[in-house]
Amino acid sequence: MSGVSTEKIPKIVVVGGGAGGLELVTKLGRKLGRRKKAEIVLIDRNTSHLWKPLLHEIAVGAMDDGVDAVSYRGHAINHHFHFRLGTVTGIDREAKQVILAPMRDEDGTQFLPETRISYDYLVMALGSICNDFNTPGIREHGIFLDNPRQAHRFRSKLINCFLRIQRLPEQFNEVKIAIVGAGATGVELSAELHHAVKEIHHYGFSAVSNDQLKVTLIEAGPRILAALPERISSTAQRELDSLKVTIKLNTSVTRASAEGLETKDGEFIPADLIVWAAGVKVPDFMREIGGLETNRINQLVVNSHLQTSRDPHIFAIGDCAEFTCGDGKKAPPRAQTAHQMAATCYKNLVATLQQKPLQTYVYRDHGSLISLSEYSTVGNLMGNLSSGSFFIEGKLARIAYISLYRMHQIAIHGVLRTGLVMLSSGLNRWLRPTLKMH
Repeated sequence: MSGVSTEKIPKIVVVGGGAGGLELVTKLGRKLGRRKKAEIVLIDRNTSHLWKPLLHEIAVGAMDDGVDAVSYRGHAINHHFHFRLGTVTGIDREAKQVILAPMRDEDGTQFLPETRISYDYLVMALGSICNDFNTPGIREHGIFLDNPRQAHRFRSKLINCFLRIQRLPEQFNEVKIAIVGAGATGVELSAELHHAVKEIHHYGFSAVSNDQLKVTLIEAGPRILAALPERISSTAQRELDSLKVTIKLNTSVTRASAEGLETKDGEFIPADLIVWAAGVKVPDFMREIGGLETNRINQLVVNSHLQTSRDPHIFAIGDCAEFTCGDGKKAPPRAQTAHQMAATCYKNLVATLQQKPLQTYVYRDHGSLISLSEYSTVGNLMGNLSSGSFFIEGKLARIAYISLYRMHQIAIHGVLRTGLVMLSSGLNRWLRPTLKMH
């Protein structure tokens, strides 16, 4: 037909709507999708996005994900990309297709068969899950705080424990919580739990006090927050000590049961709730997916342009990518890594379509911040500067911690909408309950 272009536009498929994946499709949609320069598709097994570092707040009810979560479908409409709900099970590199599992309803009845989505360029941004290191009993009796569903499960169990104390005080007089892994998640959850118990008095739990909360933080290494500078670690430990959190260092867990945890030294740690936050890995189905090169925790090995080592049409970013820095160290599985990788991947996808040279990804450590709820925030900033990093704590650190989330919101919403979101959050602090109890 005269005057009608039949030229096929390239199709970019991004798997995983975490911090990196959502930022990437948002940028690609604004740049390429809006102008019909490319078709952008996001695939995720969930219908909404939540910033993963906030899961510990969801778990204790300090944050309402019904308010803060981002709907993928709504976001797709506003930012010129398409959203497909589904679970990826494989990649057919020869056909250039992503394979999605059959979809079933709540009764297990299949309503959609296995489907395939074609791509010209594919970006794997699946993120990571907790690594239980095949510890017996953990999957049956532990909670993995790596997704909103698990956070909701923890909150439900926690509230049930409080109800027992409130209604049967002669039988139950404390809540024992064991957290395995003293990284950022374990440390932040320990502090957030004490803040939640302080607030819960306002919701009809007059019999529950902080003295009845027994939190044990278990770490296999010699100190908490081992990946961060020792000054941050020692400051955080002093704060947890003041909250009467029991910290067990150099302690390896060998088995979990309904009653608690067994350690390598033969100690038994009783627990009503067990949280596993010790280490991460990429889901097992990703091991050598599509014949791609993966490492021992199933991360896809990428080159300096974030392309997978065996296929330049497939990129990987965030926790599911193994990137080796110039000093031989691996880029850490952090939100700032995903944010930086998304920015470089975006530039390289646009450059690829324009047949321009690709940029080299360089990981920049901007420091780390640990939130201890209302009690304190500690961390170091500008760790990439030649002069080294500087330590901060208190209100300044808290502002810096909150700004990390605001930067993520700006990346997906823009400055104006983020400002409106902040205004709405401020109003909600007056209008909505402090804790979500359902």
